[in-house]
Amino acid sequence: MNAFGPATKDKLLFTPGPLTTSASVKEAMQHDAGSWDGEFNSLVAGLRQRLLQVAGLTRETGWEAVPLQGCGTYGVEAVFQTCVPSKGKVAVLANGAYGTRMEQILDRAGIDHVVLRTPEDSPVHPEEVSDLLLQVPSVTHVAVVHCETTSGLLNPIECIGQVVRAHKKVYIVDATSSFGAIPIDFEESAIDFLVGSPNKCLEGVPGFCFVLCRREVLERCEGQARSLSLDLLAQLKGFDTNGQFRFTPPTHALLALNQALDELEQEGGISARAERYRLNHQILLQGMGGLGLRPFLKPEVQSYVITAFGYPQFPGFSFEGLYRRLSRRGFLIYPGKLSETKTFRIGTIGHLFPGDFQRLVQAIAAELTAMETQQCGSLKAETAIEPANK
Repeated sequence: MNAFGPATKDKLLFTPGPLTTSASVKEAMQHDAGSWDGEFNSLVAGLRQRLLQVAGLTRETGWEAVPLQGCGTYGVEAVFQTCVPSKGKVAVLANGAYGTRMEQILDRAGIDHVVLRTPEDSPVHPEEVSDLLLQVPSVTHVAVVHCETTSGLLNPIECIGQVVRAHKKVYIVDATSSFGAIPIDFEESAIDFLVGSPNKCLEGVPGFCFVLCRREVLERCEGQARSLSLDLLAQLKGFDTNGQFRFTPPTHALLALNQALDELEQEGGISARAERYRLNHQILLQGMGGLGLRPFLKPEVQSYVITAFGYPQFPGFSFEGLYRRLSRRGFLIYPGKLSETKTFRIGTIGHLFPGDFQRLVQAIAAELTAMETQQCGSLKAETAIEPANK
């Protein structure tokens, strides 16, 4: 038995996370760990080092990995709550729901900010960022989402980072959906703080996030934190002092990530994983195109992490109906999140392979045909009923 009833094969998660994990990652969580135990704290220290290695960074060159309880949004908020001084101002580069979420975090925290809003199908233009920083010199920090999960759009974080560096601002990147699958050049992009998550492209499970940061930039934030539990510098100092989380750690999720990182290495690292995800994405696009379903984004700005598709063009289509039908077949997809266009989303990450996407497309084809046939039958039945009063 499990929480969903008798033990059965898990449904496949074609989502941007949480996502399908390997049997061995699940198995790694079948153990209890003590948060004060030396062996567990050694594992945490090793994970922090391994996350830096995945990013191509080292502590010797001034970088730190700071894990924090909570999802990726907690990490983004922790950076804002810790690193923006009372007289600071954040420029948010927004072209989707997660850029807008940054704006909402800053609103709630009472942190001064300005928003450069770009259409949901267009990446942020570095030239516009430069113009904004010239027009609003009081900006101290610039924040952007790398892969906007609303649509799958990729923002050019390296080019934006060069602009931010030229204007001597602090650069914050939300890479929750991209870290582990899309290579990031930290020096070229001039990133100061990057937020990632274990339950996306690293193929771990939810329970915490992590911030990769330049230690010197974080240490300059002494005394600025507006939050106790989201104080990144205090979290780092805790690790420095005794190797422990300040508050109860997500022990099982940490054990899962340790196994997931083993599997990332065995697969061949980020480049090999990216190749699998690209192939998943290619098969998905070809199959959906054959059904007449087109991506919302143009190919040149589309990531291979998640893709938004417009609704099928037949009367009465219901995403909820399609979702239920696919769920019965063992496939879970994602609703859309665009503000003006009706879409649904399919993730191509997680412990999924080309054959899984071939089967998904076949299931979508069958269920759309069934939905359209059912809808046409209902319409014919309605028109066949003779009006009561002629």
